[in-house]
Amino acid sequence: MELNTFIVEQHTIWNLLVALLLGAIVGTQRGWVMRHNADGSRVAGIRTFSLVGLLGGLVGVLAKHYSPLLIGFALIALVVLACIAFVIQQKQSEDISITGVVSLIVTYVLGCLAVTGEAVLAASAAVITALVLDNKKELHHALQKLQEYELDAALRLLLISIVLLPLLPNQAYGPWQALNPYEIWWMVVLIASISFVGYFAIKIGGAKRGILFTSVFAGLSSSTALTLQFSHLSREHPSMSPLLASGILLSCGTMFPRLLIVLSVLNSNLVLLLWPIVLIMMLVLYIPAWWIWRQSHVEFVDKPNKQNNPLALKSALFFGGILALIMLASHALSDWFGSTGILLLSALSGITDVDAISLALGRQSTQGLSVTTAALGIFIAASMNTIVKMGMVLSIGDKQLSYKVGPVMLGCVAAGGILFIVLY
Repeated sequence: MELNTFIVEQHTIWNLLVALLLGAIVGTQRGWVMRHNADGSRVAGIRTFSLVGLLGGLVGVLAKHYSPLLIGFALIALVVLACIAFVIQQKQSEDISITGVVSLIVTYVLGCLAVTGEAVLAASAAVITALVLDNKKELHHALQKLQEYELDAALRLLLISIVLLPLLPNQAYGPWQALNPYEIWWMVVLIASISFVGYFAIKIGGAKRGILFTSVFAGLSSSTALTLQFSHLSREHPSMSPLLASGILLSCGTMFPRLLIVLSVLNSNLVLLLWPIVLIMMLVLYIPAWWIWRQSHVEFVDKPNKQNNPLALKSALFFGGILALIMLASHALSDWFGSTGILLLSALSGITDVDAISLALGRQSTQGLSVTTAALGIFIAASMNTIVKMGMVLSIGDKQLSYKVGPVMLGCVAAGGILFIVLY
C-alpha cells in the first residue's frame, strides 16, 4: 500500500508540474507581447499564468478527493479577480480587449485537465492557445482580406459537413440496398472541400503552387473529385489548362501509392505482385505532370467574384447525383448477371471508386481468393477509374486540357496492362 501511495503521489506531482509548465507556455507569449509595459501595469504575465495553471492543477486534485464543485467555485473566484484587474487596467489604458482575461480562464482549465488524466489534451490545447495568441496580426490581416462571399462559402461548407453529414444514416437503402446516404453525401462534401481548398491555395500561393498543393491533397482523398473540379475550371480559365492538366495527372498518379499503402495493411503478398505495375503507372502520370508543370508560366488568375464561388456546391451536388445513379446501376448489373466473376465486379466498382473494391479483394485474398485474381481485379478497377477520369476531362474540360491529359492517361492504362501480361 505504501508503494502504491508513493506512486500515486509521484504521478500527481508530475501532473502538477505539467500544469505549471502549460501555464508558463501561455504566459510566455502574453509576457512577450507586453514586455515593454511598465512593471505592475499588466493584468497577467508569465508568473501569473504559471500560477493560474498550477491553481487549476491543485483544484483538480482537491476536486478528485472532495467534490467536483470546487472546480466551478475556484473558476468563479478567478473570473471575479480577472475582471477587477481588467476594469482597473481599462481605465488606465482604454484597452477593451478581453483576450488576457479569457487566456487566464483557459489556462486554469488546462491546469485542471492536466491532473485529471488528460495531460496530452491539455498540452495540445496549450500550444494551440499560444499559437492563436501569437498570430493576432496574421489573423486580423486574413480577416481584412476575406471577402463576404468567401466567408459565406466557408460557413456553407461547415453546414454540409459538420452539421448535415453526421445526421445522415450510414446504411444501405433502395433497390439492391445500393444507396447509402452517408457515403453519397460524403462524396459531395469531399468535392466541395477540394474546391474550397484549391480556391484558397491558388489565392494565397498563386496558381502554380496552389494547384500543386491541391492536387497532392486530392490525390490522398479523391482524384476523381479533383478531376471533375479542374475540368470545370479549365472552361472558366483556359489559360490555366496546362497547370490544371499537371494537377490532374499528379493527383491521379498519387492514387497508386495510396493504393499500395492500403493493401500493405491487408495482404503484403498483393503488394509484391502489384508494385511493379503500380510503379510504372505512377511514373507514366508523374513524369508528364512534372514536365507540364515546369513548362507552365501562369502565376495569377482573375480576381474571385460571386460567379466564381470557392465552394462549387452545384458541381458537388451534380457529382453526388451521378454517383448515386452509378452505384444503383452497378448493383443492378451485378444482380441481373449473377456472380459472373470478380473481374466484372471490379470493372463496375472501378467506375466510381478504387478503394472499396481494393479493400474487399484484399480481405478475400486472405480467405481463399487467388492472390493473382485479386491483383488483376484491383488493376482492372484502377484502370477503369483512370479511364472514367479521362472521360471526364474529354467531355467537360477544354480542348487544351484534353490534349494534355487524355493521351497520358491512356498510356498509363496501356503501360500497366502490358506489364501485367508480361509478368503474369
